[in-house]
Amino acid sequence: MAYDVKRVRSLYPALAGPTVFLDGAAGTQSPASVIDAVAEAYRVGTSNAGGRFTSSQRADAYLLAAREAVADLVGGDPDGVVLGPNMTTLTYRFARTLADTWRPGDNVVVSRLDHDANVRPWVQAAARAGVDVRWAEVDVTTGELPLAQYADLVDGRTRLVAVTAASNVLGTRPDIRAVTDLARERGALSYVDGVHATAHGPTDLVAYGPDFYATSAYKWDGPHVGCVIADPTLLGGLRPEKLASSSDRVPDRFEWGTPSFANLAGVAAAVDHLAVLDDEASGTRRERVVRSLGAAEQHEQDLLAALLTELAADERVTLYGRAARRTPTVYLNLRGHTPTQVAAALAERDINVWDGHNYAWEVTGALGIRDTGSAVRVSLAHYSDEEDVRRLIDGLAAL
Repeated sequence: MAYDVKRVRSLYPALAGPTVFLDGAAGTQSPASVIDAVAEAYRVGTSNAGGRFTSSQRADAYLLAAREAVADLVGGDPDGVVLGPNMTTLTYRFARTLADTWRPGDNVVVSRLDHDANVRPWVQAAARAGVDVRWAEVDVTTGELPLAQYADLVDGRTRLVAVTAASNVLGTRPDIRAVTDLARERGALSYVDGVHATAHGPTDLVAYGPDFYATSAYKWDGPHVGCVIADPTLLGGLRPEKLASSSDRVPDRFEWGTPSFANLAGVAAAVDHLAVLDDEASGTRRERVVRSLGAAEQHEQDLLAALLTELAADERVTLYGRAARRTPTVYLNLRGHTPTQVAAALAERDINVWDGHNYAWEVTGALGIRDTGSAVRVSLAHYSDEEDVRRLIDGLAAL
């Protein structure tokens, strides 16, 4: 059976209205099942974790269920799932922890393709530790991240290689395995930002090969919860700063303060939802997630092809990036209009797109557009449909 986007859309209350949500790269809408799970956690009464009473045990269950769900989503180990308020906070936490082992003469490798949340924490940690920062450059014509440069950038003194699984503005999907293999071969750790990539197809950490993989639930229909997934044994060797009285277990030692247990209930519900995007998917939750996101990816790629064909027919449009593998994310400018003007005009037609650098600080600088408003970002999601694309094209034509 073909991917039934009409059925998928019916699961999202927000999509019943007139708004076209082409802003998924900044956060997706949530289905009713996620909304209900969060509301139910508040409705039945949830206390802090670790108590002897039922409402506290409920919090413990939400935490465990969220870890298991994230592990099923990415093919990881629940005992290696660290949860926190967002990916940026967790990445700063890991940068500070890992930098305690860095020494002058060491280096870290970051990329100009990345969202700043996978750049600045490492750059700042390197400055404090007195170690060098090396930059992987972007091909500004294609939007690709050339892999050959990593052979020169990564050496025996490299302590960490940070790279994205997908650019949040250009959509570029680099060959992550080639980067993580080289890092491991030369004794470095790898930290992969999967925030933009995870929603747009199946994720397999074994295939990607990172030491750390970061993602955020609100990019795949869930609440605002960040996740970093790693091998529990690797986490066991790290000593983050923490309260003396808090748990020293893994992964608890990386989780500061009390989490939002209701949001954790929503995380598990979001993965359950992703597992039924293809209503013929069967097997374990992991198997259903892989099949469903595979079907959703094909749907998104078909929509992307149609969108790019339409945009190519408008001679006023400048498109940035044309990577061979990409998420359904388009970054564009329209001659005669600033990005802000385009976004505002589309908003008047109830079409949501973003303008600006979208925290892709380095790549917009490399493209030479950061200081002039950058560009307009159109980001399709698994609930986007042909009508969404048509309304966008009509909105651009009307300018």
